[in-house]
Amino acid sequence: MTDAEMFFRRAEAILDRLERFIPAPVTVDLDHGIAWRWRKHSNVGGLQKIERFNAIDLKDFHHIDHQKQELIRNTQQFMKGLPANNALLWGPRGTGKSSLVKAILNAFSSEGLRLIEVERHDLVDLPEIVESLHGNSGKFIVFCDDLSFDERDSTYRALKVVLDGSVLTTPDNLIIYATSNRRHLVPERLSDNQNARPIDGEIHQSEAVEERISLSERFGLWLSFHPFDQNSYLKIVDHWLNEFSVASRESENVRRAALQWALLHGSRSGRSAYQFAKDWAGRVGLESIQSS
Repeated sequence: MTDAEMFFRRAEAILDRLERFIPAPVTVDLDHGIAWRWRKHSNVGGLQKIERFNAIDLKDFHHIDHQKQELIRNTQQFMKGLPANNALLWGPRGTGKSSLVKAILNAFSSEGLRLIEVERHDLVDLPEIVESLHGNSGKFIVFCDDLSFDERDSTYRALKVVLDGSVLTTPDNLIIYATSNRRHLVPERLSDNQNARPIDGEIHQSEAVEERISLSERFGLWLSFHPFDQNSYLKIVDHWLNEFSVASRESENVRRAALQWALLHGSRSGRSAYQFAKDWAGRVGLESIQSS
């Protein structure tokens, strides 16, 4: 046996041993279920089925009619095979961005819509996820929740490539819906704007600013969410109290307590309204049990 043959035989033996420690990719049946998460185990990614998905309904959203109707319309176009845009839902915490995407899935799941949630630190795997969906007959939302990046984070470049910027086209059965607390997903620095320069009377942004803005601009549909005024907040509280079957919802005590709750939590948002209603309904129920 020559030295070369001995080398290759030993190399094959080493590779055989290593393969035993590398888990095989898990084949997922995407026809059974409506939502999955991308998860990694031993550096191998795969889809994990979400067994208990949030049952929120589109009727539970109030005072964001424009945002709701725009996302419904865009999703309808996508489901019908018509041109549709990737969407960025941005605004303060608790204003209904993530919940609206989940309600969209619930509304269209009977028509074949499915959702795959990808966390920010797994965005580097996004091209692999997209490729795995190519040729599948279903319609998929790739959901990226609560996106934000710092200037040292390079994972957003994988998102840019999939959104728009690669020689490979994104499959027609896939759309990306993302949420963020900021419109520009990568923060801008004052020093970046100071590097802007005038050319022929026009202001040209620095390369750093262009790099940061370019990610958000790859989303064709921008939907902005804002804190509610006092009356809108109280109406949302009333809606959720009604859902929890609370009587005497319109009393002054309820109103005062709801406003105090919002003040303590620093937000008149849909989330605060739901949390208050949940707390109030629990208090009322507990008092009823204890007094019986």
